[in-house]
Amino acid sequence: MESKNSILVKLLLLLHYLSLFCASQDFDFFYFVQQWPGSFCDTEKSCCYPTSGKPNADFGIHGLWPNSNDGSFPSNCDPNNPFNPSQISDLTSSLESNWPTLACPSGDGMTFWSHEWTKHGTCSESVLKQHDYFEAALSLRQKANLLQALTTAGIQPNGGSYSLSSIKGAIKDAIGFTPFIECNVDSSGNSQLYQVYLCVNTSGSDFIDCSVFPRGKCGSNIEFPSF
Repeated sequence: MESKNSILVKLLLLLHYLSLFCASQDFDFFYFVQQWPGSFCDTEKSCCYPTSGKPNADFGIHGLWPNSNDGSFPSNCDPNNPFNPSQISDLTSSLESNWPTLACPSGDGMTFWSHEWTKHGTCSESVLKQHDYFEAALSLRQKANLLQALTTAGIQPNGGSYSLSSIKGAIKDAIGFTPFIECNVDSSGNSQLYQVYLCVNTSGSDFIDCSVFPRGKCGSNIEFPSF
């Protein structure tokens, strides 16, 4: 008969392999999501600027989210691999500029980044370790200059109303791929441009055509508020 110690060792090994399996869940693509701070703040809930000060009037990263072609997505895949700020110390300044927190109370961004890594990043760790994950998002942000794409097409963040089709078209013309536009509602109940989703390959390096879009829709005309 096997000794209790031998059985215990085998159980521990099994748990270890199961944890690795869960941490390496399959996914088919990423959603790279950027948000317009003016729309985040122009709601009844409002916002709080980070401790580093008011962010630039530009789209900021919300996240890089693994997703599947059937519309499902993995989350919180590896509790044994928590967010470690020391691993991204060289990226902190860039993250503050390009991935700012707007949650209340004011923070330095660490809580936001920790949440994104824990919920989404750990589900891609078979491809991207923590530093790689945040570095990939920052690189994608440089490739997808949404504000430039929109302003070049005459779509300005001035509180004006623009057609949804013109917003999508401007982004596709600049980046080469059709985005998904998410709207929210301002303090007066008007629909406004909130988040832009672009699909990315599983290595987190290049944009691709989306096989599936999130649920939800905007009106045919939406506001682009100032910030």
